[in-house]
Amino acid sequence: MTPTEAIEVGREAVVTMLIVSLPLMLISLGVGLLISLFQALTQLQEQTLTFVPKLVIIFGALIFLAPFMLRHLTTFFEGIADKIIGLGT
Repeated sequence: MTPTEAIEVGREAVVTMLIVSLPLMLISLGVGLLISLFQALTQLQEQTLTFVPKLVIIFGALIFLAPFMLRHLTTFFEGIADKIIGLGT
């Protein structure tokens, strides 16, 4: 494997990681922002108020987005497996 191919594999890994994790991070950011706004408006500064709704919504989003994430990870792994098989010939 040449250095160029190794860099390409690393780039593909980073892009795949971003594609898979970005929807959950954006949902978490949005929920956190809404909860912070709610806390600022009501002056309710309970620390646990931020964790429970965010945890429930992220868990629901993870269940909803699991097929999308699995499809991208499977495609990435198949590409890596093809490259590994190509190294043996």
